Amino acid sequence: MRKVAIVGAGQSGLQLALALLERDYEVTLATNRDAQQIRTGKVMSSQCMFNTSLQIERDLGLNWWDDQCPPVEGIGLAIPHPEVPGTKLIDWSAPLTNHAQSVDQRVKMSAWLEAVEQRGAHVRICDVGVPEMEELARTHDLVLLAAGKGEIVNLLGRNPQRSPFDKPQRALALTYVKGMAPSAPYSRVRFNLIPGVGEYFVFPALTTTGPCEIMVFEGIPGGPFDCWGDVKTPEQHLATSLALLRKYLPWEAERCANVELTDPNGVLSGRFAPTVRNPYFRLPSGKTVFGMADAIVVNDPITGQGSNNAAKCTKVYLDAILERSGAAFSEDWMQQTFERYWSYAQAVVMWTNSLLTPPPPHILELLGAAGQFPSLASLIANGFDDPRTFSPWWFDPAACAAVIGEHAARAAQAA
Repeated sequence: MRKVAIVGAGQSGLQLALALLERDYEVTLATNRDAQQIRTGKVMSSQCMFNTSLQIERDLGLNWWDDQCPPVEGIGLAIPHPEVPGTKLIDWSAPLTNHAQSVDQRVKMSAWLEAVEQRGAHVRICDVGVPEMEELARTHDLVLLAAGKGEIVNLLGRNPQRSPFDKPQRALALTYVKGMAPSAPYSRVRFNLIPGVGEYFVFPALTTTGPCEIMVFEGIPGGPFDCWGDVKTPEQHLATSLALLRKYLPWEAERCANVELTDPNGVLSGRFAPTVRNPYFRLPSGKTVFGMADAIVVNDPITGQGSNNAAKCTKVYLDAILERSGAAFSEDWMQQTFERYWSYAQAVVMWTNSLLTPPPPHILELLGAAGQFPSLASLIANGFDDPRTFSPWWFDPAACAAVIGEHAARAAQAA
């Protein structure tokens, strides 16, 4: 029986652990919090997952919240009018072909961690540094680092060629609330882009107290949305969230007349630099640790791809581990496995990073045209499930113009 150690109990680490246990691997999982600490702790992310990633969970029998979690049925975009306060320059939405879903990681990860232990894994609740990694590497055939935070992840080293930003590009804040008026005619990710200020998006989810809405603020550093440093209490966090909406997005504030926090731990703020790291590192003993998911590719949450990337990375790694059979997990194998994942993830990185810089004229034209042509709006909305579909037309002005022309002609034929 092959022995695999996984450090980290997030989307990728737990999903991979459960999949390997199902296939009779001996699994050790190390994490610094037990299930109850996760369940009662602070929120960790916004985790909106689209159909392909959800299907990976379904295939593994891990879709445990389908009957409880409110669906995300579409995606919409609004841009405030720069000269007419309180009105929108661009406003459209489109249904998703297949619904998305957001389950609070406190709900999902605590349940999955309990299942990992119940299904026979060796679960260690401890901080993991180099000595602990050495012990795992000595006693296991493969050690995977699936934790995207903490000092240990820095041992992988930043890849400067694949990481254009060396500083955080947004000040981030999450606010989990209940009592928000629902979107009509269908639930959706309501994405608001405020040039020079930042972004705000909100969508339905399931949290520890039941259905909710997750408010996500992305502030350009030094701008008015970069205001969370002096916020000390959950009540102040909610008040700040609502004040920003009243000032910059009154149509979103209207939905919030009766909101309250889901729980005192339903708030989070911080910032990090989008980073691509090297896929593995060597311990002082010479043994190798293989990184996965957020440990090696961490994107800004502006496109909602974090948990999606984690699920897709897990599938690539699981397939590669199973294909390896009894052969050693060499550094060449690690590099090749990472490159298989990178063949997908690079498209996510390129698209996400493009949204962190001021939109070029062809993107503003594209987003405006989507308000006129529903098929174009649908193309953009459904691209969130597979960002590879945005190339080349999202990045190339000529290709973008051709796509706009194609959908304009389609609309004219239908008229």
